[in-house]
Amino acid sequence: MEWWTEVRRRVLTGELSKRGACREYDLGWHTLTKILAHPEPPGYRLSRPRKRPKLESFLPIIHQILEEDGKQPPKQRHTVKRIVERLRDEHGYDGGETIVKDAVRAWRQSRREVFVPLSHPPGEAQVDFGEATVRLAGEPTKVALFVMTLPYSGAIFIQVFPRECTETFHEGHVRAFSFLGGVPKRISYDNSAIAVTKVFPGRERMLTKEFLRFRSHYLFQEHFCLVRRANEKGHVERLLGFARRNFLVPVPDVTSLAVLNERLVVSCEKDLERRTRGKSSCKRDLLLDDRAAFLPLPKQRFEARRLVQASANSESLVRFDRNDYSVPVAYAHRRLTIVATVLEVRLIFEDRLVARHARCWEREKTCYDPVHYLALLERKPGGFDVARPLEEWSLPDCFGLLRRRLEAEDDRHGTRSYIRVLRLLEKFPLKELTAAVEQALAIDVTDAESIRTILDHRADEPVTVFSLDGRSHLARVHVPTTDVASYGVLLGGQAS
Repeated sequence: MEWWTEVRRRVLTGELSKRGACREYDLGWHTLTKILAHPEPPGYRLSRPRKRPKLESFLPIIHQILEEDGKQPPKQRHTVKRIVERLRDEHGYDGGETIVKDAVRAWRQSRREVFVPLSHPPGEAQVDFGEATVRLAGEPTKVALFVMTLPYSGAIFIQVFPRECTETFHEGHVRAFSFLGGVPKRISYDNSAIAVTKVFPGRERMLTKEFLRFRSHYLFQEHFCLVRRANEKGHVERLLGFARRNFLVPVPDVTSLAVLNERLVVSCEKDLERRTRGKSSCKRDLLLDDRAAFLPLPKQRFEARRLVQASANSESLVRFDRNDYSVPVAYAHRRLTIVATVLEVRLIFEDRLVARHARCWEREKTCYDPVHYLALLERKPGGFDVARPLEEWSLPDCFGLLRRRLEAEDDRHGTRSYIRVLRLLEKFPLKELTAAVEQALAIDVTDAESIRTILDHRADEPVTVFSLDGRSHLARVHVPTTDVASYGVLLGGQAS
């Protein structure tokens, strides 16, 4: 570049003639003409594409192979090496591999998609799910990441769930709306089976019943991307990666997902102080414009749940999401409605809630409530000590003492009498029954009727112990009360 500039300066200022420049710098006449015409070296330029006589007749075949590849599975498409092999074996090509590689590259570059930058007014959102790994109670665990972003302000909200499903999809929205302070008027999604049951050409979709219920509650307008056009919600796609790299690195080590979700809310709150490229102010300030365009939050909170129906089997178990949940034995072989949320599973028969369990997110597990089987065990007390639902049932020590006393008093029916006491858990909490059993042991009454009397007893209703068949029993004593107010009437209202 230095000598180029020097030649131009000397010739164009008249210091040196063109012939003198050719002699002094050993230049050809055409080279000097080029130097004088360009302030800097223009580089090598082809005036027309270089001819490829060996490849020219094979280009249509190469293009056909590449076109057909677009309809094949991504992992079973032609490499350049495979294309060359086919050209040689099937079409008699005897040229090199490099010119085929150049032809393939040129074809692919000419067909690479170009995207139009989209405008995002305030009040719109995009939603997506991703995956990440966390250490949950010391074990590496894959979790689903729910992400909602606001393209106008750049605000982001992220939560982790055990799995992507209807309940977590809805629960993520509920938490996001609460964090962002309103409901976006338009939300973009991909074509997840959680929301879409059937995809028609264009934008028409058949939506799931649960998504329609969700949309009806919040009244937002949904927007589903075209198939294989995730760029239509590219903002959330980019921020999903951002959140994973910035909020979940290093890999979190937590005792529960609830703890991690609290941390993520704090991280999202801090992220509002950041200003993104091309924006005039920080995310928190721009979020005010988003909120001004939001729909208001409904007064009634939406319950993120899934409704399904299933029948209880002969072991009084109902299967849901690959796990079994127990119901009282009176509902075995009955059709029940399952209401599943992120935290619990409720089982309903007709209009009655018959069982409630903590939600199990593992696979092929059985969740028992021992109380559900006591009615059956009262009829079959011989199975009490080998009943699987009772294997991990830990009761206070007073219950063991009560059982020993009952069985000592009646070695034939003592176990059944003990089960009758346990069946009081069908109506009373364990804490109350424990206190009643301890009181019964203290006054040496051990039958279920007496313990029920203690549970029903009020402070103003004294109880008494009586003996029947050599055993102590408990009964209420009715004490009549006096209407003191009547004395005031008799004394003409002078009672004090």
